[in-house]
Amino acid sequence: MERCCRIDRTFTASPRTRPIPSCRRVQPRAIFKPSARCLPKPNRWAQLGTQTAWRAHSYSTEIAEQVQREPEPIVPRRPFDAPSDQPGSPYFSTPLCGRPAPLGAHVDHETGSINFAITSSGATSISLVLFKEHDLHEGRSTIEIELNRDFNKTGDVWHIALPSVDSNLLYGYRMWGLHQEVEQEPEPEPEPEPEDSSETDVGAGEMGQSVDGTIEIDNSLSSMDSEDPPEDVSTGHRFDNSCVVLDPYGKSVISRRQFGQLAYDLDYLNENVLGASNTWPQSACSMPDPSREGFNWEGVSSPNIPLQDLIIYEMHVRGFTKDHSSGVHAPGTYEGMVQKLDYLQDLGVNCIELLPIHEFNELEYYEVIPGSDNYRFNYWGYSTVNFFSPMSRYSAAISRGGRGEDLIFEMKNLVKECHKRGIEVILDVVFNHTAEGNHLGPTISFRGIDNRVYYMLAPGGEYYNYSGCGNTFNCNRPTVRQFIVDCLKYWVEEMHIDGFRFDLASILTRAPSAWHQGEMGANGVLNPPHSVGAVVDENGYMTDGAGVPTGTPLADPTVIEMISEDPVLRNTKLIAEAWDADGLNQVGAFPHYGGRWAEWNGHFRDVIRNFIKGTDGAWAGDFASAFCGSPNVYQSADGEESTWWKQNDGGKWCGGRGPMHSVNFVTAHDGFTLADLVTYNERRNTANGENNNDGEKNNHSWNCGVEGRTSDPAIESLRRRQMRNFICALTLAHGVPMLHMGDEYGHSKEGNNNTYCHDSILNWFDWNLARNERGDMYRFVRSLLHIRRSRSELRRSNFISGDEIHWHGEEPCKPDWSEQSRLVALTLPNNQVGGGLYIAFNTAHTATIVTLPNWEGYTWDLVVDTSAESPFNALMEDEHLSARDIELVKLGKAPWLNGRIYPLLPYSCIVLVAKPSSGGAPPGPPRDNCDISTNPPMMHGY
Repeated sequence: MERCCRIDRTFTASPRTRPIPSCRRVQPRAIFKPSARCLPKPNRWAQLGTQTAWRAHSYSTEIAEQVQREPEPIVPRRPFDAPSDQPGSPYFSTPLCGRPAPLGAHVDHETGSINFAITSSGATSISLVLFKEHDLHEGRSTIEIELNRDFNKTGDVWHIALPSVDSNLLYGYRMWGLHQEVEQEPEPEPEPEPEDSSETDVGAGEMGQSVDGTIEIDNSLSSMDSEDPPEDVSTGHRFDNSCVVLDPYGKSVISRRQFGQLAYDLDYLNENVLGASNTWPQSACSMPDPSREGFNWEGVSSPNIPLQDLIIYEMHVRGFTKDHSSGVHAPGTYEGMVQKLDYLQDLGVNCIELLPIHEFNELEYYEVIPGSDNYRFNYWGYSTVNFFSPMSRYSAAISRGGRGEDLIFEMKNLVKECHKRGIEVILDVVFNHTAEGNHLGPTISFRGIDNRVYYMLAPGGEYYNYSGCGNTFNCNRPTVRQFIVDCLKYWVEEMHIDGFRFDLASILTRAPSAWHQGEMGANGVLNPPHSVGAVVDENGYMTDGAGVPTGTPLADPTVIEMISEDPVLRNTKLIAEAWDADGLNQVGAFPHYGGRWAEWNGHFRDVIRNFIKGTDGAWAGDFASAFCGSPNVYQSADGEESTWWKQNDGGKWCGGRGPMHSVNFVTAHDGFTLADLVTYNERRNTANGENNNDGEKNNHSWNCGVEGRTSDPAIESLRRRQMRNFICALTLAHGVPMLHMGDEYGHSKEGNNNTYCHDSILNWFDWNLARNERGDMYRFVRSLLHIRRSRSELRRSNFISGDEIHWHGEEPCKPDWSEQSRLVALTLPNNQVGGGLYIAFNTAHTATIVTLPNWEGYTWDLVVDTSAESPFNALMEDEHLSARDIELVKLGKAPWLNGRIYPLLPYSCIVLVAKPSSGGAPPGPPRDNCDISTNPPMMHGY
């Protein structure tokens, strides 16, 4: 995933993590009173400076006193359905103690109440905050209920049940606890020791002092981790009772109802107003409605398509129908997308991969883009606010004033309609970081609930930044890994999602950070503060609690194992983006637990781009290997590439998989589109307002002779041909092909390869152009997908062996693997039913004539020639090409094919099908009699 800023190992502020006013000040808690408002916020940085602002707040001793107070009398526990001593209100009856499971808000059918449960290992007190939507928009709570720690707490889980509650209300939590940037009262200075004393008081006077939070954490674990960890009971904690945080298990989030709409222009500097700004207003979770019937799936179930048969279409929910040319009644929504699913079915894809649809804030770094009149949006959505909730502003129901369950039903309907058409749904999920950023970011949810638990921290409480976005989710911490598994299972069981693509998945393999929890002494007083600090090794490095330094890639990451072995998740599609922003590359060796994980194959992308454009070097052999599903990456126990990970703990995961575990792609959401790949040599990202410094520099692209748009017909013809060549390489290769939305009609982003911030026609699907291209590029892509679906030779679950593929050059069985070679030709016999395919690519600037293999009893029939213009480049009968037209084209090619030769024009690909000479049944498996020694150098032995 391309990020919106350059990735530095030491994190710096960027549009994604710009300082945002947030609620921080610790105050005595307000006990159950209607319309309790947000408490004072430290929005005075301009006057005091970021390093001293926190210390300028008035000090409250309440939290500090709690850690050393005398134990309170033990109160007998009450049944879960017993009253918990809070009064009722006009919005609910007398509250009950509630149950500790399940987490989130659920209907308790035994009591008829709504049960709320949230876990926090460090909170000292919690209030359930309820909102009417009008109050939410005005930045105030409607009513708050302080939970009783004797009756509303089991272990680390706080819980309460509300009978007869108005389910139109929204909810969140106000949490009390320590905050490392709120200065605690220092302990009294110790008495000075006599000068002749043999003992010294090491560290005296430092106990209780907090760090200033301004040091940036370097992921290389250099000087900072070598220092002694701060001995401060508050370090790593960021509880903030002036904020109301979202329930991580909340199933839908309500805030602004229109995509891109600013919130009410409130006085966010006022201490009594919740929310940070009109781009970060207060949000809340919706409650389940006990009276509402469940969603009707109409008996529709998942197509359950084998992995090797998938054809993935990477797409953006809003971008697919937002343009007025879509003609849908609810553009940019799940509902609008349903109206266009027939288009995808006609194209021939059977799986869609949705860019992030978990709740995120599209206004996260909203501002005018320098040098333009356009505003910067978080368009792609790789910055999650809540993992259980579908993005609410992709919902037509929410925009019309609907409730949270209307949002959920709309999303379910999209999945159902996809399944009706034989299309599976995969979600792009971002469990590597959240929208809360580093210490300068807003407190939305996880930070204010259990910062030490949910984020990977250094001993001083600084955030590790393996994601490049300011924080790193602490994925292998027990609470966090269970949260991830619970979330994935919810989307599978409740929403019927078919699989997941994990963004920067290598972060899920890194060791977590851990903190001592502290113990109560015999007198009931908490042990000294150092016992609740960071768990470090003898070198002062943060660890996972078992001696493994934080961030170390684990040979057996627990969260990956849990996902892989879970009975619900193990049979879903699991796809890893097997790298992260700190340089960890696990491609070909991601922990796959018996082949349950596939991977985005960036190696395929780079090889295909270089070979198709005719790059100098030994690309012919690399292309042949990539075309066969990258056995050098996924089959070999050694692997072609010797990476640090493969040489160390990752070696155990090398090999043992098939071509179906390679998700092949030429383009994706980040990077050039297919049309731009053949139009631009250099990125043109000035419109992003970052001086063209963002986005990938090395694109392996070729402009075909002219940079940018041109009216030269020869250049335009070559560009269209190259696009067709890329489509052939993608759809004919072994592995799982992934198309990017719009490439089927030649969508251009004008050379911008990092359009993360544009909610505009740069990213929106152009339905007018798609309709105009139905007889050209669209038709070609649809034809190639049809060929893939109809030919079992192209869809394999295991790698080919020596007698299942043969390599050729200008003459049969004489391939050229030299650095000068620009020709790769192969035959794929179908040993089961007879016949087979001949496929050849010529990426030289000169034409050549190839001699075709002589398969006894068969003749060669032309199906594809990318050098021909549409519709004659794909000889398949449809509304654009009649059977008579196809017959005439084949008659023109007959003299060549009858002589078992064929002219390959520069930069072209051909596909021929072997048919019985007699027109009857296949005479048997064809034979080439090629020696295995003619295999590409990297494939000898396969």
